[in-house]
Amino acid sequence: MPTVHGSLAPEFTEQGFTVVRGLFAPREIEKLRAEFTALHAAGPVPGHFEPKPQLPEGPYDPLRDHPRVMHPHRINAPAREVLLDPRLSEILEELLGEPVLAAQSMFYFKPPGARGQALHQDNFYLRVEPGTCVAAWIACDRIDRENGGLEVVPGTHRLDLFCPEQADPDVSFSREYVPPPPGLEPVPVDMDPGDVLFFNGSLVHGSGPNRTEDRFRRSFICHYTGVSTERIGDWYQTLTMSGERVALEESTGAGPCGTEFGPPGPH
Repeated sequence: MPTVHGSLAPEFTEQGFTVVRGLFAPREIEKLRAEFTALHAAGPVPGHFEPKPQLPEGPYDPLRDHPRVMHPHRINAPAREVLLDPRLSEILEELLGEPVLAAQSMFYFKPPGARGQALHQDNFYLRVEPGTCVAAWIACDRIDRENGGLEVVPGTHRLDLFCPEQADPDVSFSREYVPPPPGLEPVPVDMDPGDVLFFNGSLVHGSGPNRTEDRFRRSFICHYTGVSTERIGDWYQTLTMSGERVALEESTGAGPCGTEFGPPGPH
């Protein structure tokens, strides 16, 4: 059974994130992992899952074999069920203080040796206006420092969106990097399968490489916004939590969550 979460809003408001332990049962996470193992084995799905051949002149890049899956809820019924799960909806309404709309899903395989994603802010990509988005980040493996678990910078959710610097392509698959502001430091968030990290779309967060030899760091990630939202990037298609399409006005400057580099350079 999931941990009774009580009131999460104060921690979320103060820190910009909160973790609900065991929200999804082991059998549910096993089913989710199996769905994406089968999707990977079936091969490319244009626009959603597009592995690439390794480059003969470069080092082996695990993310070319196991890229993230974008918007899997549009092509996979179990992924859609998780995105619209009532348990997530209940918590999100508590955190946002209003009913919510679902905007995006992603699945990260993050196999051994894979690069991480440099510190960034999700609403830099979604461009939710007014306000911001909220992520529900579902652990599908034991997640810790060794296999590239998330780090968050508490308090940065109170700040505006930063203009990113360029990340190090040897350790990050995405280009954007937001240095922690003076006086604020990243803290690790270790998780077990079925735990869910909820965080504000302005919170600076990211992850390092998976430095293990035999452990994936799989995660299913969803983004939401309140019903008071007026605009969002056209990469995203908002749904009510019962699955009806809700068209919002288009905001400018949006795109996929993380602009990808090419393969890492030689070492």
